[in-house]
Amino acid sequence: MIHDPTSIGRRLGAMLYEGLAVFAILIAFFLFPQIVLQGFGFQPSGKQQWLHIFLVLLVYFVWCWLHGGQTLPMKTWKLRLVDHSGAPPRPLQAILRYMAAWPSICLFGIGIFWALIDREGLFLHDRIAGTRIVRADSAPLDPPDQARGSQKK
Repeated sequence: MIHDPTSIGRRLGAMLYEGLAVFAILIAFFLFPQIVLQGFGFQPSGKQQWLHIFLVLLVYFVWCWLHGGQTLPMKTWKLRLVDHSGAPPRPLQAILRYMAAWPSICLFGIGIFWALIDREGLFLHDRIAGTRIVRADSAPLDPPDQARGSQKK
């Protein structure tokens, strides 16, 4: 039985894997800088810490989506972010998707559940940003010319 590669289950699997990547990124770019800053006597407020997290993840996601349309977990699950025409997302679309994903996920996952009633199965933050997740084209193992040449020998 062949499953749709962009099914909600596949996207949720990629999101779980993304949680591991986000955890590693936050250790490297949030926790370590906070430890160093506190070593110098700077105690950031809770709002400053949340802003730091927001900006670190903004840079990570938007950069990945604009440079290939994939984060590492999306590459693993062979998924890619595109706009509705299939082109790479524009910078404002990527930023809007990121910003809409926060309430979409943090408000009890309402934006994820939205995919169950959406006519195209899009998450709410994809609907808002005008993006979608599609199956990434996978490259063949051998270029066609080399594969034909090796068969003739």
